[in-house]
Amino acid sequence: MNIHKNARLTPLRREEMALSVIEGAFSKAHAARVYGVSAKIVARWVERYKSEGRAGMIDRSSRPANMPQATAALIAERIMALRRQRWTGKHIAHEVGVSPATVSRVLKRAGLSRLSDSEPAEPVRRYERENPGEMIHIDIKEAR
Repeated sequence: MNIHKNARLTPLRREEMALSVIEGAFSKAHAARVYGVSAKIVARWVERYKSEGRAGMIDRSSRPANMPQATAALIAERIMALRRQRWTGKHIAHEVGVSPATVSRVLKRAGLSRLSDSEPAEPVRRYERENPGEMIHIDIKEAR
């Protein structure tokens, strides 16, 4: 777990706080003052400890479980198909009927945000000698 630098409570301190309230050593208001958080936060951790135990004291992701406003798969496929035909983001947005920002997000997620991303990579061009054991002399002095 990655606790940010300004976190008031670590999972161990959350558990300690919740147990002190549950066992009656502190009221929620007193625990809030002692641990430097609000009474609402104390109540949240106490309820989570009651329902989940020690496992409930760890941080959770704030990412939503579902996103009803997410771009539909058909629209995303259409955006990617037009990009592979080398259309610009603005033209794709106009054609599909979504904002340029939506087009940009879909293309970035698909790895097609640059036009060059849709083309195969050019092979690396190197100078190769017939006999690799021979030494090559390269004069690097500036000519006068």
